[in-house]
Amino acid sequence: MESPYSPSTTFRDAILRQEFLITAEVTPPKGTNPRRMLEMGRLLKGRVHAVNITDGSRAVLRMSSLVASWLLKQEGIEPICQLTCRDRNRIALQADLMGASSLGLNNILALTGDPVTAGDHPNARMVCDLESVRLLQLIQKLNSGLDMNDRPLTDDGLDLFPGAAVDPQLPNWSTLQKRYERKVESGAQFFQSQLISDFERLEKFMDQVAANFGKPLLAGIFLLKSAKNAEFLNRYVPGVQIPPSIISRLDTAKDPLQEGVTIAAEQVRLARHLCHGVHLMAIKREDLIPVILEQAGIPPITQVTSSSPQTSPQPSLETSR
Repeated sequence: MESPYSPSTTFRDAILRQEFLITAEVTPPKGTNPRRMLEMGRLLKGRVHAVNITDGSRAVLRMSSLVASWLLKQEGIEPICQLTCRDRNRIALQADLMGASSLGLNNILALTGDPVTAGDHPNARMVCDLESVRLLQLIQKLNSGLDMNDRPLTDDGLDLFPGAAVDPQLPNWSTLQKRYERKVESGAQFFQSQLISDFERLEKFMDQVAANFGKPLLAGIFLLKSAKNAEFLNRYVPGVQIPPSIISRLDTAKDPLQEGVTIAAEQVRLARHLCHGVHLMAIKREDLIPVILEQAGIPPITQVTSSSPQTSPQPSLETSR
């Protein structure tokens, strides 16, 4: 698989080697002390290819994703830095992207951003000068050495590796397909999905849409902590419908959290047969991600140099689901 990007990171290298990809989500601190974030990052080191750093997820105030990503990078933990359009105009987006590339924060997940009404500052003004597709197009320009006005960057271009979000469970199939294709055309090199609860729908998406493009897709796997947690997601998160059978398992389990770990591990095994990787979300219990991976039979990440042979190759992106 040819790529216009230099294989300079663990995450890019793993894509080029067509490994089963593992990423996990970590939330920056609310304040200046990154101790817990770094602690969780260290626990994930060697178990994931990269750690995804949220950018004001759910429009809730947190430390800058750029700064949090840089702090993790200093610990030898590879970040995927989320960047949303909600709070920045095109000048600020370009400035932050230049800064990210200069700091070696090359993996960028380009997002529109959740509406401010969902967060802790509902009276804030949304910017949304761009949205995720146009942000991907902007990254392409900056990588080629041009700003958004097609003027040359006089002090070198950028080397960013952009990804995008996708939700295979959107009810409007036509809109889902068109939006995905536009993101691929705009330069997305990988995709992380929203929480997956319908694996038949994921399989359909992989077979009928994603298989035509050869871009790795990581299925979003969420650690459910209790039946109440699952019911909350069904009630308040658009597009999520945790099946009654899962809620019943959590409700009757002697240890609902351990049952949630077991369910997440089962879903990782399911995803392994359907797509190119998983994106694990275990809010406030990131320490359980290695346990989930162990239970799912996923071995620790082996650091392989670009010249080293791969010991256990995965099916090629062009032929796998």
